[in-house]
Amino acid sequence: MKYYLSSYRLGNETEKLRALAVKGKIGYIPNARDYTGADLEKKAARITNDIDSLRELGLGVELVDLRDYFGKQEELKKKLEELGAIFISGGNVFVLRQAMKLSGLDEILKELRDTDFLYAGYSAAGCVLAQSLKGMDIVDPLDTPYEGQKEIIWEGLGFVDFRFMPHWDSNHPESADIEKEITYCKENNIPYKAVRDGEVIILE
Repeated sequence: MKYYLSSYRLGNETEKLRALAVKGKIGYIPNARDYTGADLEKKAARITNDIDSLRELGLGVELVDLRDYFGKQEELKKKLEELGAIFISGGNVFVLRQAMKLSGLDEILKELRDTDFLYAGYSAAGCVLAQSLKGMDIVDPLDTPYEGQKEIIWEGLGFVDFRFMPHWDSNHPESADIEKEITYCKENNIPYKAVRDGEVIILE
């Protein structure tokens, strides 16, 4: 699996993002923004802007709302294999992790790790790849918006051996809390990579 992990929105390596999506298609997953109390108009505007930005790269973009696949893992797997790539929006990492479990996306991604599938996204999309989500509540409120999952999932996907720290040293509302999370990582000997808005970590 290939990874394109941006701090905010598409980041500054968009030509590389386009090249990594080898089928020329990508599924846009908005579910990190399903958090309780989300402003629905702002959420819709963010989804539209993100999808438009991906299309401007020449990619065929399909909205993949994980809520449509809760309990339908095989359907989701077929869709992702057809697309060959996903781009996950930022938002709440705990909500994203729950949506991944309820749809089976977490298990599907484990099956795709040895392929050239592209996992791309920003902020929470990178955070959820860690071994554990402990300490991420410094930045993201604990939230369980889905009826099928009312317990916080503390286990990350475990795909990388570091914490992804978006919005570091940036003009972003979460930058101060990211500094607190970095302190948590230092105190608990957790490896991390801090990225400024605009920056991208690419793993191939």
